[in-house]
Amino acid sequence: MGLILTLSAVSKNYDGKEALRECSLSFDHGGVYALMGPNGSGKSTLLRICALLEPVDSGIITYAAGADALPHDMSLRRRITLVLPKVGLFNTTVFKNAAYGLTIRHIEGGELTRRTSAALEAVGLAHKINQKARTLSSGEAQRLGLARAMAVEPELLFLDEPTASIDEDNTKIVENIILAMKKIGRTTVIMSTHDREQAARLADTVVMMREGRTLS
Repeated sequence: MGLILTLSAVSKNYDGKEALRECSLSFDHGGVYALMGPNGSGKSTLLRICALLEPVDSGIITYAAGADALPHDMSLRRRITLVLPKVGLFNTTVFKNAAYGLTIRHIEGGELTRRTSAALEAVGLAHKINQKARTLSSGEAQRLGLARAMAVEPELLFLDEPTASIDEDNTKIVENIILAMKKIGRTTVIMSTHDREQAARLADTVVMMREGRTLS
């Protein structure tokens, strides 16, 4: 049984300004979910909170495996990951950047090499393993961020505007990566996007947001 994520009346404020207003939502059937809405609607805040990077001000975030609710501990955090629109890259090789999540999880040797190589192959960067990561184009950097996330084999993958500010060719590659992940079925993808056509191409479920509220 995969992870099930449920939000119950979740609210979040920044300096007195409400970013999320009593959002209640369940991600419980796998596949790809798309969060849609204008700038300032709360999409990025919702993703950070779901990824356990920020606390809620009120409401409850529940992760469950079957009927059992899970503590928000390191074990759970290692089963989920978030990729931001502008991926932070270390001043080292593409391979070492992609392997970072495995390294901090103390995965080494042949397993690290296998999983990192497979992730780089999946995003079309296997031929650049020894290149300095900071010499990549913005689209390649975004794909490297995806590879780093995929290498840890998360059960839930949060993508905040995964094709923002990248060209059409790299957008197609990223979309195909997401479609391939959906077909394999091991990872639930929850992504934000402004693009209705992209949401239609990729998502099984679309959640509309406006002024910090979920509308569907």
